[in-house]
Amino acid sequence: MARDLSKVGDRETLKAQREPHWQRLRTGCYLGFRPSKRGGKGTWIARVYDEDAGKYRVKSLGDFGILPGKEIFTAAKREAEALAELVESGGEIRAKVETVADACRAYAESRPEAKARFERYVYGDLVAKVKLDKLRRRHLAEWRARLEERPSLVSRNKDGETVVRKRAGSTVNRDMAVLRAALAKYLTPGAPNTEAAWQEALKAIPNANGRRTLYLDRTQRRSLIDAADTEAAPFVRGLCLLPLRPGALAALTAGDFDKRTAELTIGKDKTGKPRRIQLPTEAANLLAEQAKDKLPTAPLFMRANGKAWDKNSWKLPIAAAVTAAKLPEGATAYTLRHSTITDLVTAGLPLLTIAQISGTSAEMIERHYGHLASRAAVKALGKLAL
Repeated sequence: MARDLSKVGDRETLKAQREPHWQRLRTGCYLGFRPSKRGGKGTWIARVYDEDAGKYRVKSLGDFGILPGKEIFTAAKREAEALAELVESGGEIRAKVETVADACRAYAESRPEAKARFERYVYGDLVAKVKLDKLRRRHLAEWRARLEERPSLVSRNKDGETVVRKRAGSTVNRDMAVLRAALAKYLTPGAPNTEAAWQEALKAIPNANGRRTLYLDRTQRRSLIDAADTEAAPFVRGLCLLPLRPGALAALTAGDFDKRTAELTIGKDKTGKPRRIQLPTEAANLLAEQAKDKLPTAPLFMRANGKAWDKNSWKLPIAAAVTAAKLPEGATAYTLRHSTITDLVTAGLPLLTIAQISGTSAEMIERHYGHLASRAAVKALGKLAL
């Protein structure tokens, strides 16, 4: 059960001991109270995790002896949070985090995907202006209802017609997860089943991440490349050769590919952290061809107008190629990523290696492709039969 040091009566019942009685204020920030063995007011301590140093910073805050008992917790909490701001910012005072939008902006400083989601679903919403100390479960429940009612964009054609669909539960979960993470850095979870339990409004929809089953084999993928128009064919081929998210492939620049070592640096992806992978010969040859005579900052896979591909520009040509190649309805750019990962799993490549190459977690690879790995293992064991 979480300890509540804000109650004077509860503090007076705490046992005097060397280790303070700690209360979590938010992730990495704790306020501690050590009762006095001599009957005094006791001492308050702040403990903040320093990510750069890899350890906690501890500071004694004193006993706040001049304040009445009911005001001491507020003063100690303020001091602990001020210390946290100093430690987490490397000694520089950060802008005060007061509202939901402030918390999101601070969280998204080094997380490009989170920043994009907040710009789409939080900053322009009523919840953005709510003060963190006034945030209640109903505020986030109302935001969630608006999010779930908001349709997802499927495609937009040249005539201006927009095709949308109902927002999938898995998409809602991803949008809620980043907001939940941002708020958790500044708010402690509220008491369950109360209006203070803001976190309860952001609980994930269970069993929303269904397994992807649409798979295109190598022959089908070659047919797709052949059916794609001249402009889209290199991009489609890249999706067939590398297990990258379409957005990550589209964001590559000519400078990200090192022809001498056949290495590719992937900077813009879901994780927000760059990674470097070694390419097989066929993929390296494709990227070398795309990078030829381009400036380092130019899109590696460039459209005819000189711009990079995006989800609104690749959907229509890929859909047209799917139809022309008579492939299963519903095949998309993401289907190619799934198909490539499937081939890597069935070939026996370690799941951790696949996770690192594709830019996802080993847990997600295990969840979606673990059954294929088991099947490949059984097949390998069968070859050992005497």
